[in-house]
Amino acid sequence: MKILLAARMERCIGCNSCSLACARLVHKRLSWSSAGIRIHSSGGISTGFQALTCLACDPPPCAAACPTGAYSPRKGGGVVVKKDLCIRCGACVKACPVDAIAEDFEGAPYVCIHCGRCVEFCPHDCLEMVDVEELHARDKEVPA
Repeated sequence: MKILLAARMERCIGCNSCSLACARLVHKRLSWSSAGIRIHSSGGISTGFQALTCLACDPPPCAAACPTGAYSPRKGGGVVVKKDLCIRCGACVKACPVDAIAEDFEGAPYVCIHCGRCVEFCPHDCLEMVDVEELHARDKEVPA
């Protein structure tokens, strides 16, 4: 199982190509508000960008908060989303510890599903898909 990491955000120029790719390819909409990955600036217009994206919590608090089962845990962390079950109550948005779930103008929630469709659209190679087991092995390594 793989998850999306924004591992090299120091390279980000804030072009939002990843957000638009997500919105268009995954959600079939052309709006930054309907993307699972969103780019925010820490105040500047040319540096200090950060990606707001799902951290693949295991277990995911957003899924636990969802009263309809629209969000369910995904093997390896993160969630599987069934939009047809969503009642737009906002419980998932409130439960997310890292503000990774956004609501569009109609109240529909959008979260990264770790599909990786955005990765190839980043012109500066800021994003990558990483195997969960490989990531856990990296975390356990002791620095020399």
